[in-house]
Amino acid sequence: MVVTLDDTKRLAIASKLADMKELQNLLIANEEMFISASTDNDIKQRFRDMLEDDRKNLGILDTIMVQYGVKAGPREVISQMVQKVQEMMQGNKLNLFEKVFQHELLKHQQVMSGLIIHKAAQVVGADIEAAITPLNTINFENRAHQEQLKGVLEILGVLELTGQEAQQGIWARVQDAVAALTGVAGSIMTQSSDKGDMNLQDVLRMDHQKVRVLFAEIEGSQDAQKRQEFFGQLYKDLRAHALAEDDIAYPAVRGKYPESDLQELYKEQDSWLPILDQLRSMDLMSEQFMNIIRQLRDSVEDHVRQEENTFFAALRDNFSSSQLEQLASRFKAKKSQIQDEMAAMK
Repeated sequence: MVVTLDDTKRLAIASKLADMKELQNLLIANEEMFISASTDNDIKQRFRDMLEDDRKNLGILDTIMVQYGVKAGPREVISQMVQKVQEMMQGNKLNLFEKVFQHELLKHQQVMSGLIIHKAAQVVGADIEAAITPLNTINFENRAHQEQLKGVLEILGVLELTGQEAQQGIWARVQDAVAALTGVAGSIMTQSSDKGDMNLQDVLRMDHQKVRVLFAEIEGSQDAQKRQEFFGQLYKDLRAHALAEDDIAYPAVRGKYPESDLQELYKEQDSWLPILDQLRSMDLMSEQFMNIIRQLRDSVEDHVRQEENTFFAALRDNFSSSQLEQLASRFKAKKSQIQDEMAAMK
């Protein structure tokens, strides 16, 4: 039985993530324009802070999309909407208040998209929840931005209508609202590694956790369609992870990690690829399939333990934070390329 993964629910989530990325680029362009157009120093600084967050969140979205492992482009209606908003923002028919008002609506759209993806993941599969966990950080920051934008709109609106500055106290109220949101976010805001750039260990650890969840989903499902769905995702994720590590992660530590241990890591991962192809052609509900899945799971777990104990230590000891972040970027790019190649071969 040849397993492919064109599950409509997973593709719909992938498309929604692509929509979010399209809007994220628009938010960044808007904020760059607002900084230039604003004359109030407080407002300028708030847009600078938002811009810093949104540039970082664009990187988080890229990470999530690679971790998710299902490729889709933005919907045409979203691309058309973005083009129209860009024209509106670049034109002179709207004043600054009206442009910021439209921007706040886009922030609301981004918040709701993130929340819907999170809730959809809970329905479709735990492996999706594992892949999109960093989306929580984006969701909470966008809610905080909404509160800040309300303060900006009050100041700009009063100035537009009266020619005078609004009464002081607006920013204090906004800060109280933002602080309350941060409190709700709790450890998600303060502990997520995606608060800054992710290093290679962070990205690999996310891969490991998602694969663990997929193995558990396969073993826990007695539904043929769901098992096919979960194995299809495991096939793609494990293959892309192994090939990207072979190409980016392992060569980076050559000479800094025992060669015999490195060769063992290569050998283990390379052994998974023919096993995955064998499983792909089997009856997924057979006991033989499940026996091989369990053996593969055990092999992957042993491999992960070695990586997270000794390989990660070699990375920490031999590379700076910025070098590890650069390796993470190269790993994600390679993994994304492999995902595209697999999608093209269907």
